[in-house]
Amino acid sequence: MRPRTLRARLVIGVLALLALACAAVGTACSLSLERFMVDRLDAQLSMTTGKFAASLEHGGRYGERGDSRGQSLGTLGARLLNGRVTHAAVVAPDGADVSLSAGDAAALAAVPADRRGHTVELSELDDYRVMAIEGADGDVLVNGLPLEGVNTTIHRLLIAEIVVFAIVMVVTGIAGATWVRLSLRPLQRMAATARRVSTLPLASGAVALPDRVPDEDPHTEVGQLGAAFNRMLGHVGEALARRHTSEQRMRTFAADAGHELRTPLATVRAHVELARRHPGEVPDEIRHALERIDAESSRMGTLVDDLLLLARLDAGRPLARDPVDLSRVVIDAAGDTRVSAPDHHWRLRLPEEPVTITGDADRIHQVVANLLSNARAHTPRGTTVTVSVHVPAPGAAELVVHDDGPGIPEEVQGEIFERFVRADKARARASGGSGLGLAIVKAVVVSHGGTVSVESRPGSTDFRVLLPGRAAG
Repeated sequence: MRPRTLRARLVIGVLALLALACAAVGTACSLSLERFMVDRLDAQLSMTTGKFAASLEHGGRYGERGDSRGQSLGTLGARLLNGRVTHAAVVAPDGADVSLSAGDAAALAAVPADRRGHTVELSELDDYRVMAIEGADGDVLVNGLPLEGVNTTIHRLLIAEIVVFAIVMVVTGIAGATWVRLSLRPLQRMAATARRVSTLPLASGAVALPDRVPDEDPHTEVGQLGAAFNRMLGHVGEALARRHTSEQRMRTFAADAGHELRTPLATVRAHVELARRHPGEVPDEIRHALERIDAESSRMGTLVDDLLLLARLDAGRPLARDPVDLSRVVIDAAGDTRVSAPDHHWRLRLPEEPVTITGDADRIHQVVANLLSNARAHTPRGTTVTVSVHVPAPGAAELVVHDDGPGIPEEVQGEIFERFVRADKARARASGGSGLGLAIVKAVVVSHGGTVSVESRPGSTDFRVLLPGRAAG
């Protein structure tokens, strides 16, 4: 399992490097001490020059146990003739002959008579450092000293190193973790600031960015990162402020333009109505022109009303908060749409009990009407449109408008609720659509605290509106 945080990786990395350094130091110390102690044994063997082994030759005046005077306890002496051990003894407090196994004898016979130290493993006597020299009558004299003292010393040194290095590792781990945590505090502050920024609604409205992080020392990597992060926050804040100012100007312009256009549009329609009531005969061309002027002024009036509604919703003006029978609203809107589009098949799926929500009845009716109008305008004749109302959970109501038409292109689905977006630009222009219907749906639903989504593929399109139900009590 890999450590996930930078702090854990740094601490583990430092401990790993320290462990390697401790292992290297411990190994070097152990090998150096072992080499030193073995060299001392070799020097001691060189000084004896086979004296103890020579005293074993022919029994001597000291008998088969040899002359052990001046020899260390455990000293091994052996005489070899023609590659065979003829005598062997070990210096002990009471003197002792030694019986060597065939393997031990072979190991001693393999030692070259070069007056240099060699290490041999004797099954009867453990490890020995031995040195062989040539005797006076063609034999080979071997003297040896036990390596038990060397091995014991090295073993104790290893235990001491392990204990000391373990303590050093623990202390270093605690101190390193504390130091790394203190060193990474600027990064933690930057991460916390970035998390706060990521939770802000940056899509629209005024946005207050969190405080900048301390720059720290600009000569360090963390300080340079903090300075760059603060500059980035400054650029983002400036861009958001400009975007908000532009949005405010556009909303003000839309509201002002809508109010200003209402009066001339009403005047145009009044003059058209007056001209159409003229008692005299009106040529067909003039009558047709008046009808077109009336139709286009009505369409422009609808567009102005939509723009004003969006401007009011953007400004956050409160909507009515009254009990609304969603089932009744669906029935009325579907009835109106059925009259205007008799070539479509309209179906309702409503629960037996009325579904009541809290909101603005006129705006909810406009949501349902816009969704049905959208299905009517963008599907061919004979399409079946099904309107369903469900209660998916207590305190919620769901409205689903389903059709089996050609569907919405996938590249448009992500932005279909934006303003002036048309799924089928050619059809929208031909039918007089403004591209504001679904934008109004989203704005009204969001103002009621709900959500709206679309799922579409050829042969199946679903618009889902989830609204909070009526509060209890």
